[in-house]
Amino acid sequence: MADLEALLPQAARAWVASIQPGELADAYSRAARVVGKAPVEVPGRGTWGTDEIARALLLVRGLPPMDAWSRGDNRERQAVLKALPSLPSPAAYVDLAVEACRTNVLDVFCAIACENPYPRAQFPELNFNQMVLKAAFNGVALARIVGLAERLNPELARMASDFAAERRAAGRPVPEDLGLVMKGAPS
Repeated sequence: MADLEALLPQAARAWVASIQPGELADAYSRAARVVGKAPVEVPGRGTWGTDEIARALLLVRGLPPMDAWSRGDNRERQAVLKALPSLPSPAAYVDLAVEACRTNVLDVFCAIACENPYPRAQFPELNFNQMVLKAAFNGVALARIVGLAERLNPELARMASDFAAERRAAGRPVPEDLGLVMKGAPS
């Protein structure tokens, strides 16, 4: 987490460091008002807001992710999802992450599906496959899915092929990058 902390402006780092254990939940909800939402490029993880980085640090310091998720607005939920790979015992949050893939809020979906190593490392094959197909359905570039090439499998190739056939039958365009999934699966 030191790498994330280093990306924050000094004043934001000082604010996060000043938060006492009993203040974590309140600080989590106030983060955007205190540190702002300026975009920050996180190496290998896409663009985060300064508020998302601060929130990730608060989660690592002990704020229960399930509490932050259940009480949070969409932006606060995005921060939970982006922070999952950095939390202690990340496998404990698979159900939360899989549930997040069911959202109709594209920014929340992208927080788990895009530039996030969590699904590659933690998702069962079925859930990973469903996430990839939902990304394709929603026009999200499949290249944004971390570890896609490593997780290709015959069932994902079949699902993608069926999806492409349905799109063609309905006279709808097939996402150009769907071929990454249909042709790349091991036999």
